[in-house]
Amino acid sequence: MRVSITVDFEPDCPPYLSSAFRGIEEGAPALLSLFAGTGIAATYFTTGEVAERFPNSVRALVDAGHELGCHGVTHSAFDTLDEPTARWEIESSAARLREFGEVTSFRAPYLRFPEPYVRLLEDAGFALDSSLAKYKRSYRAPRQPTTLRRIPASMTSSVLRLPALVRDPWLLSLADPVVLFVHPWEFVDLTRERLRYDCRFRTGDVALRCLREVIQLFQSRGASFHTMRELGALSAA
Repeated sequence: MRVSITVDFEPDCPPYLSSAFRGIEEGAPALLSLFAGTGIAATYFTTGEVAERFPNSVRALVDAGHELGCHGVTHSAFDTLDEPTARWEIESSAARLREFGEVTSFRAPYLRFPEPYVRLLEDAGFALDSSLAKYKRSYRAPRQPTTLRRIPASMTSSVLRLPALVRDPWLLSLADPVVLFVHPWEFVDLTRERLRYDCRFRTGDVALRCLREVIQLFQSRGASFHTMRELGALSAA
């Protein structure tokens, strides 16, 4: 089984706490440490805003050998944007992020991306899109013909924070390749914030322990771990 751990590197729990960046400041270092300890190379889908405000955090993940991907500029939902604004979001974020290294993978915020905008990713030099989600109704909608490798997310991030008795059988039932995602803000204690329950439950140290357990679960089953760029290359072979 092939597994990819991905990180949506963004403001805190948008749109609820999107003016805060505790996840980048507090959660991201703990996440980097976890990946170093488990030997995992992840893909960080990063907003242009984060790259602008926290360049040292972006350099740290690149220097650690993780793939840098694109998540737009402002974490806006692309299905609320007209085409010129969508193009600006893609091209501006790509230009800023490519100052740090190669960027060929894209994921739309909220995993919402209109099919007609796929060609905007081609125009901007992307090779892979991970904006689809198998657990969303839109996954079954007709697809735009494209040269991009399109590799969907397998499961929403809050599932990883469930107790192991519920979580582990669910994860092991997922089809190959398994693409999981987390957010740095999940590794900050948000349990007392006025948020939707799925955004705040078992956040902080518990979430970090759960992610470590998930990685160990797949390792114990002999899974191989890949960045999204690597998955794209494997699917093309």
